[in-house]
This record gives sequence, structure tokens and C-alpha cells, in this order.
Amino acid sequence: MSNLQAGIIGFVLAALGAAAFHFLQRARVGQLLRAAEEERERIVDQARREAEAAQREAQVAARDELLRQREEFERQSRDQRRELQAAEKQVAAREVDLEKSTAAIQAQLSETGRREAAAKEREAVAERARNEAEKVAETAKVAIERAAGMSRDEAKAALLEEVTQSTRHEAAKRIRQIEEEAKADAERRAKKVVALAIERLAGEFVAERTISLVHLPTDDMKGRLIGREGRNIRAIEAATGVDLIIDDTPETVVVSCHNPVRREIAKTAVEKLISDGRIHPGRIEEVVRKAEREVEETVRDAGQKALFEVGVHGVHPEIVRLLGMLRYRYSYGQNVLMHSVEAAFICGVMAAELGLNPKQARRAALLHDIGKALTHEVEGSHALIGAEIARKYGESAKICNAIAAHHEEVSADTVLAPLVDAADALSGARPGARREVLESYVRRLDDLERISNSFDGVEKSFAIQAGREIRILVEPGRLNDDQCVVLARDVARRVENEMTYPGQIRVTVIRETRATDVAR
Repeated sequence: MSNLQAGIIGFVLAALGAAAFHFLQRARVGQLLRAAEEERERIVDQARREAEAAQREAQVAARDELLRQREEFERQSRDQRRELQAAEKQVAAREVDLEKSTAAIQAQLSETGRREAAAKEREAVAERARNEAEKVAETAKVAIERAAGMSRDEAKAALLEEVTQSTRHEAAKRIRQIEEEAKADAERRAKKVVALAIERLAGEFVAERTISLVHLPTDDMKGRLIGREGRNIRAIEAATGVDLIIDDTPETVVVSCHNPVRREIAKTAVEKLISDGRIHPGRIEEVVRKAEREVEETVRDAGQKALFEVGVHGVHPEIVRLLGMLRYRYSYGQNVLMHSVEAAFICGVMAAELGLNPKQARRAALLHDIGKALTHEVEGSHALIGAEIARKYGESAKICNAIAAHHEEVSADTVLAPLVDAADALSGARPGARREVLESYVRRLDDLERISNSFDGVEKSFAIQAGREIRILVEPGRLNDDQCVVLARDVARRVENEMTYPGQIRVTVIRETRATDVAR
């Protein structure tokens, strides 16, 4: 076979192959088109079914919503009908009440008119009787003047004098009765007066008695106490429970707190930190704990020293601690621990003079203000708090009663209680013991005696108890008991108007008659 024939045959075979491939491609494309058409129809059919299902669900939801709204409307309508019916019943009831009230008012008006008519008739009868009485009285006056041999003016003057004396007597009796009735209200009024006094005078003592000053070597130390972003000062305040005030005062830091023991702990801790130089939160907590131990030891030493000084033994350790805490308490500028020791000595001397047990008296007087150590933590009177503390730690009933009764808040069961009360008053009343200038103290005593001696009938007057009481001796022949009541009231009012003094001043008028004779 020649090359030409072979080429022709190859070309024919190639053409046949191409035709066969083209035919196969067209068949495959047809199959793909038919498959795509079927898929399209399937998707369309599925979408149509889903749309129909969604439409049915929407119709069902719409019907449910319509039913719910209809039920809600019907429920609201029922509620409104019930409210309307209730309102109608209330209106009807009010109308009935109004009709009853109108009828009652009409009846009252009728009764008032009848009473007015009766009253006018009684007034007319009284007027006629008054005229007749005046005529009779005039006739009687003429007859009395003839019988007595006195003119009308003379009789009027005598009668006026008699009425004046009687009225003064009745007034004195009435004053005494009013004062006795006022004693029932005395405690409430006294508390009000004390509260007002505290309100007016507290500011004078707060700055002095609630702060402690810590001196710094340089002002640069203030920045170190404050620390980065204030962490040091916050750590000090959190650990001690005080307020640390760092202001523009040169080389000074103020420690402020009402609790004197906490204030002392904070002051000691700050001084240690300044001397040590290492100031950071961890070091602050360590120094504060060490300062707490030192102050606690100081408190116990102060309590033990007071007990040893007074000669009291067998006291519970907790009472010793509380007694030592009084070292940091002040009352009207007087240190409470020193006041307690002083009152103990005074009470012991008085008990010895009366033949009582002086050791027991000193013990009661030393512990009488123990409740002031806890008045920052426990509410109530320091006398009652102190009695409860003493009872809790094994003190005898006499000691507890003396502590509770030293301000007369409870009744005294033994003679020991008034002794403690007297010793407390003597220790606090001596000149210079509490915040008061000696010159003003002496001047107040002179003014009290001067005012008292200026009244008629006063024989002598004595200002006692550091000016808290004025005792007046009167001449018994010139003043009677009722006039003494009036005199005490007049002196008290004049003292109130002319003098300025803390607390209150008791005015006591003493009238006595003594008859003396000698048997020979």
C-alpha cells in the first residue's frame, strides 16, 4: 500500500473518530440537560410545597392570634364590667350615706335651735335674778355698814388685805403642787437639757480629745507616709481604724479617732514607722501589731498600778484591762483613771469615818466609771454598763449596786452606793479638777451668795458642791413654809436670768425653829 492510501485511510479514520466523539459529546450534553431539567423541576416542586406549608402555618398562627386577641378583649371587657358594677355599688352606698348624714344634720339643726331658744329663756331668767340680787346686795351693804360702823372703802381695804394673804398662801401651795407634779416629767426634760448642752458644748472638746499629733523630722516624710497612689496611708488607716490627716501643717500629722486606745495605737505605729524609715504595706501591718501589743501592755500596767496604789486585790484580769483603758479617757478635761483613783481614796476615808469597810469602799469607787471604757462599743449609761461588767467578772452584789447607782439611775441597796456617789461628786467638783478657770469658779460662788442674800428674810446663804447648789437659811419668824417655797422659786429664776453656768444649780431653802432652855 502506498503512502497516499495510508494517509487517506488515516484521515478517514480520524474523521470517523472525531464524528464519533462529537456524537458522544452531544449525547452526554443531552443527558446533563435532562438531569438539570429534572433537578430544576424537583427544586421548584419542593419550593412550591414549602411555600404552601409556610402559608398554612401562617394562616394557623393568624387564626391563633385572632383567637387570643378576642379572648383578651373579652377578659378586659368582663373586668371593666365588674369594675363598673363595683363603682355603681359604691356610688349607691355613698348616696345612702349622704342621705343619712343629711337627715342627721337636719336633726342636729333642729336640736340646736331648740337649745338656743332654751338658753335665751334661761338668760332672761338669770338677768332678772341678777337684778334682784343686786338690789338685795345694795340693801345688805347699807345694813352692814350701819351694823359694822365701817365705810364701804374701809371694809373693801380690810377684805382686800385678807384676800391677798389668803391668795399668797394658796399660791404657795399651788406652786408646791405644780413642782411635785413636774417631777414626773423631770427625767425627760433633763435628758433634753443634757442633749442641748452636748450639742452646744461638744465642739469645744472634740478637737482636743479626738486627735493626736505626730511630729515629723521633715515634710518629705509626709509623701512617704502617703505612698504611691496613697497605698501607705490607706494601709495605716485600714490596720488601725483611724483617720490619718496629712495637710499643710508643717512637720505634723494628725491622727483622728473617737476611740482613744485606737488613736494611741496608731500614734505609736506611725512614730515607729517614721523612726524606722521602712514604710510599705507589709511593714505597716507588722508595726501596727507590735504597737497593739505595746499599748495593751501599757493598758494593763496602768490598771495594775491603779489597783496597787489604791490597795485593791483579787480583780479579774479583764477588769484590770478595762481599768487601764481609762488612762486614755477624759471627762470634762479630767483624766478618768486619775479621777477613779482619787474618788477611791475619798470614799475609803468616808467609809472609815462611818465605821464601814474602807477596802470595799475603795474598790467600789475605783470601779465606778469602768463602763466608760466600753461606751464606744456598747450603748447605754456607763453606770449600768459598768455594773454589768462587774457582775460578769465576779464582783459582789454590793459593788455592782454601788457602780450602777452612783448616778441614781437605780435605787441604792446599801450605804456604799451613796458614798461612791459622794466621792464621785467630790473628786469632780474640786476647783481645778475639771475644765474651769478658778477665777470664774470663785466669781460664780460669790454671785450665788449675793443673789440669795438680797431677798428679804434670808439670814445666811452658802454655795456648796463647787457652785452646783446654794443653801439658804431663813429667819423662821418672818417666813413660813409656803413662803419658803416661793423664795426658792424666785432665787432660782433670778439665778437663771443673771448668771451663766454649766449644768444646773439646786436651790435649797432651810427653815428651822430652835427652842433652848437651861435647867438649874
